[in-house]
Amino acid sequence: MKFYKAGEIPEVPNMYFVYGDGGTGKTSLFKQFKGKKLLFSFDKSTNPLRHQKDTDFMVVEEDDFANIQQLTVGFLQRAIKSGEYQAIALDNVTSLQNLVLENIDNASKDNRQNYQKLQIWFRQLATMLRESNVTIYATAHQIDNGTGGLTGAGRYGADMNEKTFNAFTSVFDFVGRLYVQDNQRWIDCDPESGNHGKNRIDDRKKFHAEELIESKQEEQAKEEGAA
Repeated sequence: MKFYKAGEIPEVPNMYFVYGDGGTGKTSLFKQFKGKKLLFSFDKSTNPLRHQKDTDFMVVEEDDFANIQQLTVGFLQRAIKSGEYQAIALDNVTSLQNLVLENIDNASKDNRQNYQKLQIWFRQLATMLRESNVTIYATAHQIDNGTGGLTGAGRYGADMNEKTFNAFTSVFDFVGRLYVQDNQRWIDCDPESGNHGKNRIDDRKKFHAEELIESKQEEQAKEEGAA
């Protein structure tokens, strides 16, 4: 543990987790992040960012599957230590989870412990990312858990083992669902809507996806201040 006196604890970069259906534009949201960026692609959906001049890529190949835990942690540590990147993306954590679980299944003699090991690995990964002093963006596929309650509203979540999801996102500042409605992309981070969501960055509960990093009001205030 590290001790900080009152008022001396440093501010750390934010961590964002966004989940949604395929084709809603989860990967392309990484364009909003400032500075030099690095994207880890676990599902090879790199086309939305292929022309970005400020983004490097680490793309997982089939030969990497058997060692995905060691490779992911190793390359992340190198990227963080280099100090070259202001933002790092993990795209798509659903795919990463499935690869990690397959390796744990193959190595374990007790299947009952597999998901516990999965949770521990993802918790350790999230802790490393939290301590990186780099802005983190992670994506996942969406799962529809059906309707419930008096309103019949659907309860959506990330397509991950629930305890693993909780272990991984516990240190994240933002968790939101990306979806398309009336040809517009929205992000819902309101836990009271019945979906997995939280926002410890500001008081927004639902907003246009293009405003994930900076709302229009914030942009306008900066422009007025510079005038």
